[in-house]
Amino acid sequence: MASVCVDGDFFQVGDDGRLTIVPGSMNLREILYLKDPGTFEFNKGDYEWLSRIWVQVQAAGGGAAGSRANAGQVACQPGGAGGGYSERLIEASALGATETVVVGQGGTAGTSTTDGGNGGNSSFGGLCTANGGAGGQLVMSSGATPVCYSGTSGPLAGIGDFAQGGGGGGGPIRINGDQGQSGTGGESRLGHGGWQRASTNAGGAGRGAGGGAAGAYARDGDSTPGTAGQDGVVIIWLYA
Repeated sequence: MASVCVDGDFFQVGDDGRLTIVPGSMNLREILYLKDPGTFEFNKGDYEWLSRIWVQVQAAGGGAAGSRANAGQVACQPGGAGGGYSERLIEASALGATETVVVGQGGTAGTSTTDGGNGGNSSFGGLCTANGGAGGQLVMSSGATPVCYSGTSGPLAGIGDFAQGGGGGGGPIRINGDQGQSGTGGESRLGHGGWQRASTNAGGAGRGAGGGAAGAYARDGDSTPGTAGQDGVVIIWLYA
């Protein structure tokens, strides 16, 4: 009589002798959260039971410039853009033996005289990609006359079953030599942009993943640094 071996992770033999699937074994098995900026490898062979993955890719947000004002004057800057987002359901058969995973780093904070840095792109191989948010530039010089500037354009969509660009950073406005407001940071799918300033200080930092930094504000001889954007994240859902 023939005999068979049963994989206990997926099948069970009941008291009545029937072979059945272990409840939940053919469903979601594991979730990987890659939160630190850098480059990683996903090896399909590490998961012998893998049938498909669902991957979420969030790019990083842009940093913001700092600001410097002369006595009796105001200068404030726009916010950095939020990072784009993509997601995709991928069958195991479509995966390479090894896929390179990139988690984008948040854009650097500018000094009082330099622009904020661009947020890094995030990706899962070439199958799912998202573009980082642009950094907020140093656009407003010190002054006392009314002026306003456009915000920072958000990035275009990347590659995925669902893909979207990040939110634009808000533009700054000066009313006179004592009043004004910096630009907000751009929103992301998995995070929020930083809050704007109406008094001397660096712009608010984003929350969550991929949010852009708000612009800095300076008044009456003050000098303030910029704020860094939020890092991206890649989340991999593994299904048996």
